[in-house]
Amino acid sequence: MTGFLSDLVQYRGLFQIITVLGIGGTFQIGFQISTITYMSQHVKAFINETWLERYGYPIHEDKLLFLWSITVSVFGIGGLLGSSGSRYLTVKYGKKKCLLCNNLLMIVAASIMGCSKTAQSFEMILIGRFMCGISAGLCVPLHHQYVGEISPRKLRGFANSTSSFFWSLGKAIGQISGQRELLGSKSLWPMLMASCGLPALVQLVTLPFFPESPPYLLMHKGDQEGCKKAIRQLWGEGHHQAEIDDIMKEKATMKNIKILSVLELMKEQAFRWQLYTIVILTTTVQLCGINASSIIERLGRKVLLRGGYWIMGSLLAGITVTLSLQDWYFWMPYCSLCLIILFVVVFGVGPAGATVSIRIEIFKVSCRPSAFVISAVLNWLGVFVIGTTFPFIVERLKHFCFLIFMGVLFTSGTLIHLFLPETKGKSIVEITEEFNKLNFKKKHVPATPNYVTEDYTFCTRL
Repeated sequence: MTGFLSDLVQYRGLFQIITVLGIGGTFQIGFQISTITYMSQHVKAFINETWLERYGYPIHEDKLLFLWSITVSVFGIGGLLGSSGSRYLTVKYGKKKCLLCNNLLMIVAASIMGCSKTAQSFEMILIGRFMCGISAGLCVPLHHQYVGEISPRKLRGFANSTSSFFWSLGKAIGQISGQRELLGSKSLWPMLMASCGLPALVQLVTLPFFPESPPYLLMHKGDQEGCKKAIRQLWGEGHHQAEIDDIMKEKATMKNIKILSVLELMKEQAFRWQLYTIVILTTTVQLCGINASSIIERLGRKVLLRGGYWIMGSLLAGITVTLSLQDWYFWMPYCSLCLIILFVVVFGVGPAGATVSIRIEIFKVSCRPSAFVISAVLNWLGVFVIGTTFPFIVERLKHFCFLIFMGVLFTSGTLIHLFLPETKGKSIVEITEEFNKLNFKKKHVPATPNYVTEDYTFCTRL
């Protein structure tokens, strides 16, 4: 407890910026995902009223369902576009500037949606949802990378896991706000739709008081004094020269280093299994049946992912059984509820936070932006595909649909057990050496080219 309190005091700047990044980051996504459910009935009624006023007859039910599905899915399409551009914008302008501009985009989108009812235009909702998707697609990889780069080694796992906490918090706040006693009523739903601008406004106002990530300041801008100032602001006063020296060594190698594009990263053999890992983790998050904490540093990433997936798969098997027997015994539905709650808890304690840490730790700085683009694109594609196909799967398979998720979880857990190196407490060089054993197998490991030689020590060796 004493150590925790001392860290809380010394690293108060770090904890403050983590909160700011979380509010404008994954909190925003969780909030929007949960609130859209409570607006379904009101938005459909608004579309029908608008259609009737324009054309003199009510809209056909199939066309109404189509417009509503587009309203929901256009968020994922925007997210796909936003995440695709995150690499270029991050490298050129830095994470802080990108987030500030991104907040402006979200505020504009919220204003457009909030005024849709007054303007009698459901098209404004579509435009606003699309812009929100672009903003969300951009802010999530920026949030993860920013937190990963500003965190010291001993707090790295905790800091990375906060993204899942803010995502869950956003969903909870969205569910509360969406109640008809609050903003989910027939008269106030435009305010609920526009409320996504509040987290963006909070981050827009507060983020300028915090520095850009120290590695970016030194390695991309050559601002050594700015780097030192940023470290003192985030980590407090102390002896940080060793860390600065490490970054200086990296800066010396950065002169001839090329930041890999997405296509170059996909073609590079030295990162083949890292990409396989990203695909497995991202796919599993989407297909695990659910769409964190200091335990990450105690148990390690591999243990939490592997064990978490296997436990979640077992729980889904139990849920399938209890749902099949719920008409036989009066107490069986309560068993289903307990298993579902336990499923969510296991996901939050294990795979949720560990997945974020793995994404940051297995890639070097030269290819990390592109890796996050690939991960984000896969994630948003998953959101779109699951959102459009899952209702039909449920209709056909009923509660046996959980068997699909169970198979995915057990398969992913086995692949993680067999191929993922443990990354806890290791530097990028050590992690890369472990992956090279898979990438090159029995082949002679070639000398690492200029654009992939750096050990991004700032966020992995501190």
